[in-house]
Amino acid sequence: MTPTTVLAVQSVSCHLRQQLVLDAVTFSVREQELICVLGPHDSGKTTLLQAIAGLLPVTTGEIALVGERMSTPMTSVPAHQRPVGLVFQDYALFPHLTAQENLAFACPRPMTQEHKEAVQEMLTLLGLTECAVRYPRDLSAEQQLRVALGRALLCKPRLLLLDAPFPAMDSQQRDRLIAEIRDLLKQRQIAAILATVSREEAFAWSDHVVLLHEGKVMQQGNPYELYYRPVQRAVADFLGNTNYLPITVLSEHQWQSPMGDFHANYPLGFPTGSQCDWLVRPQEIALALDPDGAALIEDRVFLGTSNVYRIRLAERVLTVQTSNWFEPGQQVRISIRPDQPILFPALPPDVSVTE
Repeated sequence: MTPTTVLAVQSVSCHLRQQLVLDAVTFSVREQELICVLGPHDSGKTTLLQAIAGLLPVTTGEIALVGERMSTPMTSVPAHQRPVGLVFQDYALFPHLTAQENLAFACPRPMTQEHKEAVQEMLTLLGLTECAVRYPRDLSAEQQLRVALGRALLCKPRLLLLDAPFPAMDSQQRDRLIAEIRDLLKQRQIAAILATVSREEAFAWSDHVVLLHEGKVMQQGNPYELYYRPVQRAVADFLGNTNYLPITVLSEHQWQSPMGDFHANYPLGFPTGSQCDWLVRPQEIALALDPDGAALIEDRVFLGTSNVYRIRLAERVLTVQTSNWFEPGQQVRISIRPDQPILFPALPPDVSVTE
């Protein structure tokens, strides 16, 4: 059975103060799917969430929720009539209301006994019972997020929007919360969109990632696809550490690199003689201790579950991530599984990609 499309964003553009902020953005969210809108600051992430929630008009395109048109350049369904919950970056809790009262604000008036029980259940579900009568100023960042999340969920949304909700938290706290919120949303069969600048948050959260830059979708797909099969150099660089090895295309399936000649199972897509850069992620390089190896370990950073090494190979420095333990100063032999290489046209000398 095909999952229901909860959200359809089709060729949506938005202007703020006469400046284009979103440019023909298209993507969809299916039932129970967790999406991440990822991108640098000022890439249009918050604007996109506000447009979906009905807080901003669209200049072009269409936004539909559960098959019903919500936003077009000519019409817009009011925010309070959309089946959407929104958790703001600053949580937007009412400072004069307790945690329990902030949750109750999501319920219609007058509150019934059923609504009161729903508030109590949400307090218990989110671990807020002990701080129910505290005010936001007396709550930690995590507790404030839990209140904001509970308030949004009490509205029974079909789609939940979270705008960078984790910036005030350390990585362990954030990772634990992401796992907990994911489980909660999956259990309740609620689709959700997380907007963030953090690739770590995006990878931990997402079934699907939409990468934005300057209001445009650069690439979208599952996290693995974006990380290991980027369609352009800027995507590769934004998503993590990159190694680029200069290569020369020898034939439709062969190329020459500083480590020797390689063969691909599929056509390389570049004419013979082309100068390209071969993208190799740190996890794709294997190291073996070898006194006659061509590479030298210059530095090591221990991450707990793995090590990140800085490797010197002739005039090049490579980043390698592996669980194996080596000492700085040791000679090593390096190897790379060729599989199907990701190649980009070589940059001219003294040119770097910053976008």
